[in-house]
Amino acid sequence: MPQAAAPVEASSKQRTIARLLKVAREAFSAQGLAGARVDDIARAAGVTKQLVYHYFSSKEQLFACVLDESAEETMAALLALDFDHLAPRDALKALLNHAFDQYRDDPALGPLAQQGLHYHDGHAADCRKFNDLAPALVTKLEGILQRGVRSGDFRPGIDARLCCAAASLLTTGAFTNRYTVSGVAGFDSRSPQGMAAWREYSANFVMAALGVDPCPSLGRPAVLDAPEDGT
Repeated sequence: MPQAAAPVEASSKQRTIARLLKVAREAFSAQGLAGARVDDIARAAGVTKQLVYHYFSSKEQLFACVLDESAEETMAALLALDFDHLAPRDALKALLNHAFDQYRDDPALGPLAQQGLHYHDGHAADCRKFNDLAPALVTKLEGILQRGVRSGDFRPGIDARLCCAAASLLTTGAFTNRYTVSGVAGFDSRSPQGMAAWREYSANFVMAALGVDPCPSLGRPAVLDAPEDGT
């Protein structure tokens, strides 16, 4: 019956778009927006170049959709975390560590974020998912901070929006600005030791900025003195 054909067709279209976005994500993270070719993306996805342009009007729009999908997935994972059972300081550190771990566990996120910085300068209206979801993340952080103020762990009067922005830049800096972090800090932020050191230090830095005494140590992370194999 004609009525039954529509859901099948829609499902096939959704699967094709999902496959295209997956392949495009790999291409853009490895080669950048300028280096990735629509022909190669179409071939790897098993579709024609014309079909890519049927679903996405340009390579730039395809890239914008990849950025939106990545932003939606990472933000959704952060928003789904439940910290109500944790003390405020533990909840904040868990949130910061999870944000770091997303970039550590998904090597594509750092390169995509770097490419996105340049793309957003000229196409601010094309990628909306991050800006649309950011207020919810600020609200989540604000709840942790308010609990911390009541418990005496955090100072009052902290601007949750500015705090969220600064903490995000700091925790992800080892992936989005590896050259600066590695050069100034004196270790390779891409190595397991370097990532562990930045994960510890960036979280402690935020905790120290927001908290009251006693605050976490901001000395040299112990992991930098440990052997590479952890023995």
